[in-house]
Amino acid sequence: MDRVVTIELTEGIASITLDSQHNRNALSKQLLAELHECLDDAEAANARAIVLRHEGPAFCAGADLKERAGDSAPAGGAGIDSNPMVRALERLMDTERPTIAAVDGAVRAGGIGLMAACDLVVVDAATTFALTEVRIGVAPAIISVPILRRVPAGKIAAAMLTGEPFDAAEARSIGLVTHVTDDVAATVAALCDGVRAGAPRAVRETKRLLRHVPTLERSVAFAEMEALSTELFEGPDAAAGMAAFREKRTPDWSNAD
Repeated sequence: MDRVVTIELTEGIASITLDSQHNRNALSKQLLAELHECLDDAEAANARAIVLRHEGPAFCAGADLKERAGDSAPAGGAGIDSNPMVRALERLMDTERPTIAAVDGAVRAGGIGLMAACDLVVVDAATTFALTEVRIGVAPAIISVPILRRVPAGKIAAAMLTGEPFDAAEARSIGLVTHVTDDVAATVAALCDGVRAGAPRAVRETKRLLRHVPTLERSVAFAEMEALSTELFEGPDAAAGMAAFREKRTPDWSNAD
């Protein structure tokens, strides 16, 4: 069986490509299993960032409905195993390295969750989106977790309740995507350059605080972040970075942890 997810490691960046064009990159068992394998490879290679991209006219069409129909169990049966999808979303959200979705085509249903689990979402200006679950009798349940961490509920309620499509400008205005562009590859490359320009630990800590600080009570947040700031300013990366700043040169992070 041909692979439908592949990985390429270039200059510290792990590019993971969805390439199951016969079903518009639907979330089949094979695709999810191979996505996990590629995430394992990216972690093992200590990649600086992970880019999730695609081949074909769709980023991801959501659940593989043909496969799901075949897996449906009668009442009282085992039912469908959603755990690989949950773990994929968690891994994209929780990995220490920045994750970037590179979207050049339509995104539907579960594909929006996959995209929303990434830290940065770069989409072509012509991209369309739709949360179509209600139209087949289900709810956008699992994917609501990453989506509603990005978007206030009131701003995406109409899309979730009706299944009506919306465009890239709307997705950007509600916070679902971070970048709308006419050149996805160039924008993603610039973001990867930016990640590589930072010290690896500084980037890791910044990703962590983006998710962690909003969960803390204010005084606790200040206390934790003061301690982190002191530790980093007293560390070797800050010494190297500030020396490079004084000497008007680019710091070398190749040997940094």
